[in-house]
Formats: sequence, structure tokens, C-alpha cells
Amino acid sequence: MGDMADPPEAAAAGAKQKEKQKHKNKKKAATVDESELLTVPDGWKEPAFTREDNPKGLLEESSFATLFPKYREAYLKECWPLVQKALDEHYVNATLDLIEGSMTVTTTKKTFDPYAIIRARDLIKLLARSVPFEQAVRILQDDVACDIIKIGSLVRKRDTFIKRRGRLLGPKGSTLKALELLTNCYIMVQGNTVSALGPFSGLKEVRKVVLDTMKNIHPIYNIKTLMIKRELAKDPELRSQSWERFLPKFKRKNLKKRKEPKKKNIKKEYTPFPPPQPESQIDKELASGEYFLKERQRKRKRMEEIKAKQADATKKRQEERNKAFIPPKEKPVVKTKKASTEKKIDIAAIKEKVKNAKKKKLGALPVEQVKLKMAADEKKKKKK
Repeated sequence: MGDMADPPEAAAAGAKQKEKQKHKNKKKAATVDESELLTVPDGWKEPAFTREDNPKGLLEESSFATLFPKYREAYLKECWPLVQKALDEHYVNATLDLIEGSMTVTTTKKTFDPYAIIRARDLIKLLARSVPFEQAVRILQDDVACDIIKIGSLVRKRDTFIKRRGRLLGPKGSTLKALELLTNCYIMVQGNTVSALGPFSGLKEVRKVVLDTMKNIHPIYNIKTLMIKRELAKDPELRSQSWERFLPKFKRKNLKKRKEPKKKNIKKEYTPFPPPQPESQIDKELASGEYFLKERQRKRKRMEEIKAKQADATKKRQEERNKAFIPPKEKPVVKTKKASTEKKIDIAAIKEKVKNAKKKKLGALPVEQVKLKMAADEKKKKKK
């Protein structure tokens, strides 16, 4: 009986082992798939949306309209045939109303792509925000998106807003150009908006830089970070790792100190007792004894006080007038010292110098040097 039971037990054990092995293989495959899903393969593109994907078309008509400023009228009038031609390829109608100052896009019965109307809406928005047609028409591509960032309400003062917007452009547009190269986006700064056109990852970075600049963070810091990220993206090993250790950390420094008020309110010590009651006019008169005087005596006393004050005022005024007639103090006269005649001039010595100078020729050597030269020439002759 034992020999008969062995084969079924062995078969069951083998089946269990196979199941375990399959389960392990599935786990391994799942881990590999998850790691592969984290990164998009290089050169992969999403297949284009064709009529075969939506053969019946759209059920209802959709339309979008946007206004444009007066200064864009001439440019839009000139490039409108090109806009209509580009939208006709996606079966979307476009109308330009110059009286109302608006652009409208609508779907047709032939429109098969439901997202085409959204792209057309973005196209007319970009054209209204001064983006040239050559750049704006790129929005009709699948891998291109746009973002219109409103910056007008981010800063209160107009002067600081203009200064920070200029900081975003940089000297001769150099900062904006560097940002365009790093994000692969087209950026247009116009009025109270910043229009960006490019891939989704680039638009995210552009929005961050623009908002930080309006918050008084200089764009050069974000540009440095983007440059480091660009170099790190080239290394395949660092794709699945955190990049925080490589990125710079800029600390914000508040250099300006808070202005102290001119008048400082010093708090008095707290006392539970109320302040003393101020003296009334009757109390003051009682204290000085004036209360008991007659009306005539009071008037006389007031007149005497007024006359005393007037006398002091006239005295001060007279002193100020007399100041103009007081002569200024003269500086003491410094006596000049006479030239000392103690040193006598030696006339004989001067005459000798003049005679010696006349004997000499211009550019001639002194007598001592001539003698030394002659002695040296004689020595040379003797040696020969």
C-alpha cells in the first residue's frame, strides 16, 4: 500500500514547487516592469489621433472666442489666411471680427479629433497675447502645450512690478534666452502676462521661475538649478535617485533692518490707583489768594502782567536789532619777517665759476676725467 501512495504524493509536491517557482518569476517580472515604467523609453512618441479612432465624428458643435487688443489688429488681419489654412487641416472654422475685436473658433461636422478645438482656442489666445503666428501654430502639434501666466496682480506697486519684469528679461534679453534654451520653450513677456509654449516639463519650470521672480527671487538661481538638472539627466544611473544632494540651496538674506519709530511710546508702570484730579481755576485762585480780591484789583493785576510781558518782548526785539550794528571781531595782523642779511654772498667765488664755464666747450668732459682717460690710453700703448 505504501508503494502505491508514493507516486501521487510526489506528483503533488512537484506541482507545488512549480507553482512556487511561477509565483517567484511573476514577482521578478513585476519588479522589472515597475522599474521600466518609471522612465519613458528614448524616442517614444504617442501615436497620432486619426479618423479611424473616431469615425463617427462629434455629436455637438463647440466654439470658443477671445478678445484681442487694438494694436494687434493689423498683424492679425495680415496673418489670418494662414491661421484659417492651419485650422482647416483639423476641420476647425476660424472667424475674425474686427468691429467687435474678437476671434472665434468652432468645430464642424467633419471634425473627428475632440481635442482639436482646445488647441484652436489656445492658438487664438496666444495670438492675442502678441505671440507670432510662426510660434503659435506649433500648439496644434501633439507634444506641444502652452501656459499663459498672469503676473499683473502678484506685485502691488507698479514700479517694483516693472523692475521685476525687467529682471525676468535680463540685459538685452539674455536671461529670457537662457531660460528658453534650458526649458526648450518659447517665452513671450507682454504687458501683465507671460506666454510660454513648449513641452509639459519645460512649462512647469517656466511657471516656477516666473512666479519666483515676481516674489523677488532672482531668476539666476533657478537657471543655475536647471543647468545642474540638465547635466544630471544625462547620467542614466541617477534617473531613479534623488537629486537634492546635487542641487544648490540658496538662503534668503534680509539685509534691511526694520526702521525704528522716531517717537517711542514708553509704557508707564501699572498702578491700581487712579491719577490725581487736576486743579480747577477756582482752586488755583484760592491757592494764590486772587479769589478774595475785588474785580478792579484783579484787572489791575492782569494789566501789570501783560505790561511786564510786553516789556520783555520789546527788550528782546531791540537786542536782535542792535546785533546788526555790532562790528565783527578783526583778526590779529601777523607781522612778516624781514629777509635775513646775515649770510654774505662770496662774489669772488662766483666770478671764478663763470670763467671756468666759459673755457669749457659744450659737452666737454671735466679736467679730472680727461687726465684719467689719457693715463689709461698710455698704459694700453705700453702693453702693445
